[in-house]
Amino acid sequence: MRDTPARLLRLLSLLQTPREWPGSELAERLAVTPRTVRRDIDRLRELGYPVQASLGALGGYRLVAGKAMPPLLLDDEEAVAIAVGLHTAARQPVAGIAEASVRALAKLQQVLPPRLRRHVSALTAATVSSTAAAVSLVDPTQLIVLAAAASAHERVRFGYRDGDGGISERLVEPHRLVVVGRRWYVVCYDNEREDWRTFRVDRVEHATTTGVRVAPRELPTDDASAFVTDQLYSLAPVFRAVATLALPAEQAAARLGDHAGELEPLDDVSCRWHSPEDTVDWLAFRLTLLGCDFTVHEPVELVDHLRRLGDRITRAVTAPGTGGPRGRMP
Repeated sequence: MRDTPARLLRLLSLLQTPREWPGSELAERLAVTPRTVRRDIDRLRELGYPVQASLGALGGYRLVAGKAMPPLLLDDEEAVAIAVGLHTAARQPVAGIAEASVRALAKLQQVLPPRLRRHVSALTAATVSSTAAAVSLVDPTQLIVLAAAASAHERVRFGYRDGDGGISERLVEPHRLVVVGRRWYVVCYDNEREDWRTFRVDRVEHATTTGVRVAPRELPTDDASAFVTDQLYSLAPVFRAVATLALPAEQAAARLGDHAGELEPLDDVSCRWHSPEDTVDWLAFRLTLLGCDFTVHEPVELVDHLRRLGDRITRAVTAPGTGGPRGRMP
């Protein structure tokens, strides 16, 4: 390899494998002399890469931890594996790294060759993962587009589905992705409404960048997460539910998971649930996911919501073509 920059990148890639590399093996891999390897090692050190050398028959070179992380050089299989893993993390964000996983995925997606993008798309489409009840399902593709646009200060068009299923077209300047509770939100400046808006990412469809870059705008507050939380609580009423569950308190706590609220044992087979504050949609969702009988005592808004939900489900399974009252297909 006579091209010195290409050889240095190849050498750095080899050294990122966690092992000792004898100089003779590196020379063979790079098709150069051991003396050239030593010179290239010195060049990497001058660039700030902490390459450590050890003497002896079993000695060699290895890259050790330094003050900053060097650029990762990945082969095709490694790049695909990392992209698929980040896609999974985006669907089930871990507290504290949710936004970081999307930013990393956006960076990786930007530099993946088209053939590898096809491999990643095929693998993620064929992979089904269990989704935690506390996280709403989002399309990682939408997250990637929005994250990249926020970093590049680029306008985006997308369709936005409201609570009734209607679609409106939006032209926005994404500012920040935020995870609040169980959902992803994107804070944007809405160009048509000339104001800041917050959108649920699970309702965003067909997000595409326009290629138009704009000067960064200043959000009214420095804390994007607080901005989203304030908007949510100002727009959607929240309630505390009180319900009797046909489950022992220990089992109810395990099924409710984090932010379970208060559980009061009534006997060996039932308990009283005092929920945290939330919307009636989410309270109803948590109750129906428990897989047990329950009786809601309050609020009346939740009782009415469950009644309407029950009527809707009944109509769905008794409609023509569903196979009768039990919804069995012929």
